[in-house]
Amino acid sequence: MDNNNHDAPQVDLFSGTSIEVEQESVHRAGQPLPFRARPDDFEGYFGQEHVFKRYSFLKSKNFPSLVIWGPPGTGKTTLAHILAKNSGLELYNFNAVLGGVNDLKKLIASAISMKERYNQEAIIFIDEIHRFNKAQQDALLPYVEQGSFILIGATTENPRSSVNRALLSRVQIIELKKLSEENLESIIRNVAKRFEINIDEDCVHFISDYSNGDARNSLNILELLEKNSAGDQKLLTLSDVKPMVLENAREYDRNKDRHYDVISAFIKSMRGSDPSAALLWLAVMLDGGEDPVFIARRLVVFASEDVGNADPQALTMATSCLTAVAQIGMPEARINLAQATTYLAATVKSNAAYLGINEALSYVESNQTIEVPHHLKNYPPKDATVTYQYPHSFPHHYVKQDYTPAGTPEFYRPTEMGLEKNIKERLSKLK
Repeated sequence: MDNNNHDAPQVDLFSGTSIEVEQESVHRAGQPLPFRARPDDFEGYFGQEHVFKRYSFLKSKNFPSLVIWGPPGTGKTTLAHILAKNSGLELYNFNAVLGGVNDLKKLIASAISMKERYNQEAIIFIDEIHRFNKAQQDALLPYVEQGSFILIGATTENPRSSVNRALLSRVQIIELKKLSEENLESIIRNVAKRFEINIDEDCVHFISDYSNGDARNSLNILELLEKNSAGDQKLLTLSDVKPMVLENAREYDRNKDRHYDVISAFIKSMRGSDPSAALLWLAVMLDGGEDPVFIARRLVVFASEDVGNADPQALTMATSCLTAVAQIGMPEARINLAQATTYLAATVKSNAAYLGINEALSYVESNQTIEVPHHLKNYPPKDATVTYQYPHSFPHHYVKQDYTPAGTPEFYRPTEMGLEKNIKERLSKLK
């Protein structure tokens, strides 16, 4: 198979509503720094080493269809570009937000034509694949199954809940992690050196901390410094950089980094039991035009993640707030949000349930299929040696029996905070 057929024509491909061919290694001075600084090989790709250890086939020229998911700025698009270059395959871009089913079908037809006419394999890269509707996902199914092209999807949403099962069964899920400060610092130093942006180590640490695990955010800051110091070789210090960064961030933008920074401060203030601080960040979001329903949804998540069983009323409060906000709208919804925010910030906290499900998921992912014990099955085999005992038929509505396979660890460890103390005491007595 010749994957470098230079006689093959440049094929126009749908990328949203316009058509383009992905050009590798085109670094124009007018392009944004995140584009110019994008690495084109595995050596320059930082922060996701665990992925290549677990999925060694990614560095081969032959790999299956993939869905890459992770937080913003963790390198999903960059990884797709590197995989395409390493494999020598054509990379066709498609945006799930801008393109429709007809656009997608034209793109697929172009990829198949390239393969049939020039024996040139193709990769179709779909950004924000979680935004595909059922018709778009169904349009991909037969071609992915037949191997007409390699599909790479990118998403910030867990594909197990945002992509339909039929398509999901035909791809390998690759999860990228939030970048650590050390990863970001390496990226910042390399890019600053490469593009002659002179900053000291204090600036490196500040940009890394400010970017909150998002490499794109770091590169946007470096681009700001690049533009403001064009032609000036002076070493930029923290006193030079911090005012520029903070001044640039005063505006609130629901679609960019400021959005993530403020919601992060909001959540962390409630977690730290500071209702006044939480109200400040709530006010910043509302003043900036943030969707109040989005804020209410985050309160629902917080109620279970950070308050949990220490105060079960918190989830009721948060879900009631979500309902009220959706029904009332602004400006009155600010009152509902303020009530729920101050309650959640002020009440007792426990993340035991949150930690428990994370540990349980990690345990499931690190083991083969966990079989259900016979006595717990819907239709137990007739020759089962152990039979299910109905707890309500026993004193105190409890009977000791196993509900997991032997050797399964305990995942839920209740704290002594609030009402969760009662749960802890009861479970201790049962043991």
